[in-house]
This record gives sequence, structure tokens and C-alpha cells, in this order.
Amino acid sequence: VQLQASGGGLVQPGGSLRLSCLASGSSFSSYAVGWFRQAPGKERELLASISWSGEHTYYEDSVKGRFTIYRDNARNTVYLQMNRLQYEDTAVYYCAAARSGWYMDPSVYDYWGQGTLVTVSS
Repeated sequence: VQLQASGGGLVQPGGSLRLSCLASGSSFSSYAVGWFRQAPGKERELLASISWSGEHTYYEDSVKGRFTIYRDNARNTVYLQMNRLQYEDTAVYYCAAARSGWYMDPSVYDYWGQGTLVTVSS
């Protein structure tokens, strides 16, 4: 599966963005998908993930209540709705897919898209 992330940009604090992760290839609905981010000088971290069915989701504590992950398997797309963005959310955001393994485990993700930059600034 190949992934393409999009939707990043410049947004003011308190604003919103929606990131999209479009997958090509068959059987996308069989993959768990995660959104990661990497800020300058920091390690990449798993922010949110969703099981293949969409029934189960995971959120890292700093984004709980602000970010929502959901998927539309008919469109081969997973979204990350980001609300109440903060300066600390500035980073390159990546989507990744896992064919097997526990969707909350960052190490299971082995298909990666290119990053999309999110900049939160006034």
C-alpha cells in the first residue's frame, strides 16, 4: 500500500486543520492506520491510530479531546481532524499503515507516507 498525506499548512493558535491520508492499493480496509508527528529536535511520536474496522481508536494524551481520527474505507482515506491547535502542535505529520499487529503499538507501522507540515503561529 502507498500512502499520501495532505492538508498541512499554517494556522493560528486555536484554529483547526484536517489532514488526509489517501491510500492506493488493494485491501486498505485491512490495515490499521496511525498518524505520527515529528517536531524539530524531537523523536517521532504516535498521536492517534485507528483499527482496520474503524471501531477502535487510540489518542496520545496531549491530543485527546482536540484531535479525532476516522476513516472512510470506501474512499481509501483516513482523516485527522485537529481542533484547538497549539504552538506545540507544530511538526511534520506522517500517516502510516500496519497490516498486522496491535494498532496502538508504534512499532507495527511499516508503510509510510511523506510528511505534511503543520505550523501553528500567530
